[in-house]
Amino acid sequence: MNPGLLSVFLPTFFLVSLTPGMCMTLAMVLGMTQGVRRSLWMMAGELAGVGVVAAAAGVGVAALMLRQPELFALFKWLGGAYLAYLGIMMWRSRGRMAIPEEGLEVAPAGRGQLAMQGFVTAVANPKGWAFFVALLPPFLDAGRPLAGQLVVLVALILVIEFICLLLYATGGSRLRRLLARGGSVRLLNRIAGTLMVGVGIWLALG
Repeated sequence: MNPGLLSVFLPTFFLVSLTPGMCMTLAMVLGMTQGVRRSLWMMAGELAGVGVVAAAAGVGVAALMLRQPELFALFKWLGGAYLAYLGIMMWRSRGRMAIPEEGLEVAPAGRGQLAMQGFVTAVANPKGWAFFVALLPPFLDAGRPLAGQLVVLVALILVIEFICLLLYATGGSRLRRLLARGGSVRLLNRIAGTLMVGVGIWLALG
């Protein structure tokens, strides 16, 4: 890697990743409703999705997706509708994503479901595609082997993305503890559900 380009890339992508977006909001919601530990499954799916987008951009699939916006739009609408449905269920304190009210035993969301949520949100996130298609090339040095540079940059992106997801999930978990002191489980579910619906709408219309 070119040290000069790398020194600019790290703070640039950290700020891009730390900016509130669909994936970070999802991490905060699941940190609030599922806890940080179970949210790690969503993060694994999200990081896998980021890796897929990066690889696709590298082989030119990203350009094809952008030239076929109707296919991309369909994928976004389906993903957005699913997240909005989960948000409505959470708002009504129903389903495995919601925080169970006192006296109720509800099985937690499945690991596969959490991972798929993260994967779909990452792959259908326009910001991710835009970054890899438009912002990644300027950080590549044409005078050095491109494959090696891509591997290093994508690895750094995944590490930075994981750190930011963990920060948001931890924030959501602490917010749950803060609000739960007053027994406001229904309020917590409604906050989380509203955010989840917002992520779904953002995903569909972004």
